[in-house]
Amino acid sequence: MIGKLRGIVDESTEDSVILDVNGVGYVVFCSSRTLSALQPGAAATLVIETHVREDHIHLYGFADALEREWFRLLTGVQGVGAKMAQAIQGTFDADGLSRTIGAQDKTGLTRVKGIGPKVAERIVTELKSKVVKMGALPMPTNSGVVEIADAKPAKGKKSAGTTAQPRIMDDAVSALTNLGYTRTDAFTVVAGILQRNPDETPKLDDLIRLGLKELAR
Repeated sequence: MIGKLRGIVDESTEDSVILDVNGVGYVVFCSSRTLSALQPGAAATLVIETHVREDHIHLYGFADALEREWFRLLTGVQGVGAKMAQAIQGTFDADGLSRTIGAQDKTGLTRVKGIGPKVAERIVTELKSKVVKMGALPMPTNSGVVEIADAKPAKGKKSAGTTAQPRIMDDAVSALTNLGYTRTDAFTVVAGILQRNPDETPKLDDLIRLGLKELAR
């Protein structure tokens, strides 16, 4: 099993690169984002995910371990194969993917070629809890409450691991979306405001106003 390769970029194609490692050329499939950072003739190190099948052995290369972890998460979703996962990663970096899934922005995912509404729904549904565990973003629960991981408890109170915020978040995100902002941007800004004020629940008008102020920067 190959976990990492270091060598010289020999040549690249639309979806792969040949990495020369001590005279042996390894064909490594990469996302367009990763490929754009690899220059022929230059040294490169790629974190590798090895897929062994009855009819082939494929190597998938990533700039770092986090990118590989997202690949593993994406390919664990029904209907998302390696090629589709790398198409997603060519469109979103790790932070952008976290925000998109955290916001449950299905429309944003369907902008990736080959992803329809059903697959986008499965991705945001199956991976939303993973985003929280990775510490990327707070996440709205089914009850409309936002759980903020690692939030500091109020003075004199014991931490329960999360701080609850009411459904006001959903209302604020919807309002900002109706004003023309993307759901991902609206979610990120509103979640950030609530996370910075875990012990207070601002009024909806104030939350929208603060959100607009940040989005206008």
